[in-house]
Amino acid sequence: MSTISVPLNSKLELSLDYLVKSGVADNRAAVMRKALERLTEDEAVAVVLRAEQEPTLRGDLRNLMKKIK
Repeated sequence: MSTISVPLNSKLELSLDYLVKSGVADNRAAVMRKALERLTEDEAVAVVLRAEQEPTLRGDLRNLMKKIK
């Protein structure tokens, strides 16, 4: 496991400490890990939702190329 240092402004630092005190996680590092896991999950969902919006191309490649040109 690696360790990184991330500068936080005072508002974020207060939020981090509040989350620890409220029992979201045992310590600051655990809060940050949970936050990163959540962001990763949210991004994965966003990718799937964007992919669902993409048009589906089906059919003969030659006909599809005519539609694109």
